[in-house]
Amino acid sequence: MTSSDASSIASKCREPMTARDAARPALPPDLMRKVRRIEISTRRLVDEGVAGEYHSVFKGRGLEFAEVRPYQPGDDVRTIDWNVTARMETPYVKQYVESRDLTVFVVVDVSGSQNFGSRSILKREQCAEIAALLSFAAQRNQDRVGAALVTDRLELFLEPRRSRTHVLRVVREILARQGDGLTDLDAALPSVLRNLKQRSVLFLISDFMETPFSEALKSAAARHDLVTVRVVDPRDRRLPVVGPLPVRDEETGRLAVLSGKRWADAWAERRDAETRELEQWTRRLGIDHLDLRTDRPYLAPLVAFFDRRRRRLAR
Repeated sequence: MTSSDASSIASKCREPMTARDAARPALPPDLMRKVRRIEISTRRLVDEGVAGEYHSVFKGRGLEFAEVRPYQPGDDVRTIDWNVTARMETPYVKQYVESRDLTVFVVVDVSGSQNFGSRSILKREQCAEIAALLSFAAQRNQDRVGAALVTDRLELFLEPRRSRTHVLRVVREILARQGDGLTDLDAALPSVLRNLKQRSVLFLISDFMETPFSEALKSAAARHDLVTVRVVDPRDRRLPVVGPLPVRDEETGRLAVLSGKRWADAWAERRDAETRELEQWTRRLGIDHLDLRTDRPYLAPLVAFFDRRRRRLAR
């Protein structure tokens, strides 16, 4: 990619420039290549399998009035428009159509732990791809898309909009944020919920490592159609039984040297306890939950998740 190509892509990714944008340094070409790659790959995945499943699963907010028409035998008498009927001196009924006014909002954890990756992709990059896939599916369905980036606080809030450039900005911001904060969804989500006025399909994308989230999930599930998406690297849950193994906590910066099976077992037990707690909370609150791994393709699990949700809601 030439520098002119990168500049062209960068211009397409920007929202209308503000004073803050003008003060922000230009994005490096390698980051813009990642944004472009994610756009191309996720749009292809939307075409291959997500768009149809998305449309069948996520409905609009209900029915909205379309028009009145003359009453026909078999019409529900509860739909009769009595004002028009009295004026026209013949029965008229109200006709409704499904409202497609849907808002999809992605909340993405950009804390320090997202900078880790034991495979060919960082968790941060996979979060960006998943957010892009969901956002492009929503855009294809003419839904509004918004986003928030969180650590132990609200880092960025992007109002829901309908545009390709807005989706690209979401991806760009996720990749550009070199998060160094701790993960604390209970601390960050209240600010997101205060800013998000309309009821939304809310995707919460995180690794959910060492974070309290019980109150956050309660509040979000009470106001929105909440779906939790956990991005899991294999080394998040299982460390190699070798030693000595130097490790660094991406969120606190602390260094440690781990060695032997005892440390590996203790790490696995801690992660398994977090998994059980998350699963218990999502079941208790009736929240849809999905695990996506960095060492496996995520399209098939995502489409299967949509299909399960569609069949459950159709009962």
